[in-house]
Amino acid sequence: MRVLAAIAASGLLLSGCARFDDSAADADFQPAPQLTPQRPPQPELPEAPGSPEIPQGQGGRGTGQRDGEIPPPEGCTDHDPAVIGTCMDTLVAVAALPPVHGQPAALAAERDTGRVLRVVKGRKPAPFATLTVAAEGDGGLTGLALSPSYQEDGLVFAYITTSTDNRVVRFAAGQKPRPILTGIPKGARGNRGALAVDASGALLVATGDAGDPKAARNPDSLAGKVLRIDTSGKPAAGNPRTGSRVIASGLHTPGGVCASGDGSQVWVTDRAPEADAIHLVDPGKPLGTPVWRWKDKPGVAGCAVATEGVVVAMSTDPGLHGLEIDANGTATGKPSVTFDGNSGYGRLSGLDVYTAGLAVASTVNKDGGKPVSSDDRVVLLPLNPSGGNDKD
Repeated sequence: MRVLAAIAASGLLLSGCARFDDSAADADFQPAPQLTPQRPPQPELPEAPGSPEIPQGQGGRGTGQRDGEIPPPEGCTDHDPAVIGTCMDTLVAVAALPPVHGQPAALAAERDTGRVLRVVKGRKPAPFATLTVAAEGDGGLTGLALSPSYQEDGLVFAYITTSTDNRVVRFAAGQKPRPILTGIPKGARGNRGALAVDASGALLVATGDAGDPKAARNPDSLAGKVLRIDTSGKPAAGNPRTGSRVIASGLHTPGGVCASGDGSQVWVTDRAPEADAIHLVDPGKPLGTPVWRWKDKPGVAGCAVATEGVVVAMSTDPGLHGLEIDANGTATGKPSVTFDGNSGYGRLSGLDVYTAGLAVASTVNKDGGKPVSSDDRVVLLPLNPSGGNDKD
């Protein structure tokens, strides 16, 4: 699919391994420095060859190839200019990096192996860190976020499942990962978690209920919550309840959490028993009626806030679902669907804003999908809540 042609048509601008130390209170552990969040420099992406008449969310590399279309991948070589990393294991989470020599870059998290890989367009994915994880009960390595001052401190945060709990760790390339928040309940299911950073530099943590809906409603439990912490794991300044990390409760299995650049909105996706859903978080209150429900359960995953609304990646039914949101936080219509089953990308999971109007996404085709030879991949996709390929 001519993703970059779609971007242009839309006017969008575009090391070493480490092992996990189970000690949460090492004597040499120091809080992460509190530095000023920075916006990375803007990349220069390659222009898309081929025909601009192929609409966004359609065409691409299906079972056949029409004249002017991008040819299918050959082994780990993917000819799609929107693909920036190939041939990795199931990539549940992704975090945008500053460009490298003008080329787009990201960190990608493999759920089962615990590997964090640094991907740069035109290069083979390189190991950044390896975390010891227990990939069971939908857990493993499921959340990834850069420090708000990554360009100064080089720190990365991850949400992982261990043999005893779910937890948040932090690490840098070539350094030993260290826990900053432990004891998040673990169960036979409901272990998936997600991470994001808000406009103030606080870390947002979405936790699963570990199979216990009562724990999700209990304000004193870390299960089934949206947490807001500082970079050392303590309750962030300005939380609704002094001394508490919890800003919302009632999650089941979160797929993603995301925040607007101006700090006005925090969104969380959830795979509830009756339907998939997306919530606008009202700090200090339990999660109420979702902004939108998907009764067909397409597998809500990562989310990203765009100018006109919010976009959600789907990991069961391929596609990005865009919701236009009004000033009151209400959806103005049904979701628009782009990059569905005809796009050539398949199932998506991780989603992070790369720059205005553009997101970096990861695929999970090796987890029950139909992988091509270059899967699983990291790709650049336009963020457009109004879509252009609506689906009833």
